[in-house]
Amino acid sequence: MSSIRDQFLLDPDITYLNHGSFGACPKPIFEDYQYWERVLEFEPVQFIVKKREEHLLNAKKILANYIGCDDQDFFFIQNPTTAINQVVKSLELGPGDEVLTTDHEYGAMDKTFDFYSRKMGFHYRRQEISLPLLSKEQFVEEFWKGYNERTKAIFISHCTSTTALAFPVKEICKKAKSLGLITIVDGAHIPGHFPVCIRELNVDYYTGTLHKWLMSPKGCTFLYVHKDRQDSIEPLIISWGYKAAMPTKSRFLEENEMQGTRDISAYLTVAAIFKFFKDFDIPARQAECRLMIREQYPVFCELLGTSPISTISEEFLGQMCSIPIRTKNPLKLKEALYHDHHIEIPVMQRGSETYLRISYQVYNRPEELEKLKNAVRRLDIIPVALSS
Repeated sequence: MSSIRDQFLLDPDITYLNHGSFGACPKPIFEDYQYWERVLEFEPVQFIVKKREEHLLNAKKILANYIGCDDQDFFFIQNPTTAINQVVKSLELGPGDEVLTTDHEYGAMDKTFDFYSRKMGFHYRRQEISLPLLSKEQFVEEFWKGYNERTKAIFISHCTSTTALAFPVKEICKKAKSLGLITIVDGAHIPGHFPVCIRELNVDYYTGTLHKWLMSPKGCTFLYVHKDRQDSIEPLIISWGYKAAMPTKSRFLEENEMQGTRDISAYLTVAAIFKFFKDFDIPARQAECRLMIREQYPVFCELLGTSPISTISEEFLGQMCSIPIRTKNPLKLKEALYHDHHIEIPVMQRGSETYLRISYQVYNRPEELEKLKNAVRRLDIIPVALSS
């Protein structure tokens, strides 16, 4: 397929292999974003008071169809960290209760649970998931070793940030439900990256971004709450939706969608996102990206003298992979890749382990991976690894 790099606003002088962190917005979607900003500024009062709800509902209907849930069961929010903060502060947990998770979770989420566990008194149990991850069965067995009679909720990434692995969330949620546990899923890397049907997961809380793999403008995330849980989730901000004088929708949506002066332009780009996906045959391009990751993952591991951290299959890998490396100074390595070689790529740390995480998006080209290989050779990482 022909390159579509020119459809993105990315700096042409930078090899951008870090889509997973903050995404990258295509020009047509960004222009639609600016269109909505102008509509808002053209008549702010009429837009916010009278037209906002209609436009927001249109965007939600499109997204609901894509993620497989009712459009009345989620609201837009700025990012998954904000979403999980709202969920955790609403949980009725206390001393003696436990939340079961893994040791692969996103740092901001771990900090969130740490803060609220100290405030509310519950225990946040980080169950070890060993690597390499070879099967769903291995994951499920290891995860549930952390369960006990005090476990009241589970929290799990659908696709991890540091290790870039898709976890068997459907299987975990099914068993959790049978045990009567609250289920909370961080799906930040899922929409536009892996197929998802929230209805089939039967999860209590699910958050996912649009600004990563769906390529919306920044600050565009949704928080889904199962109907059985909507009465118990508290709004982060108390505003006009609280005890609304003239409610037009559920209390759940009134309290969480009516926040006064808030620019919702990013949320309204949903239609433009799916038009872009159709116009440029993005699903077919993504399939090529996933294939490239599976082909190149072992090549990079061999180059760096390490091994893949999972079975190389679509079961665990999408458009990202994390390559184990050994380096005495991860920050220095990341800075050298950027400043000396103009490559934007994260060097991730999880405990004592360090990874070079490659994201391969539809604007990337095979020669960019070759450039990374050459840079790695020149940076002389392998001798450092052997001497560590």
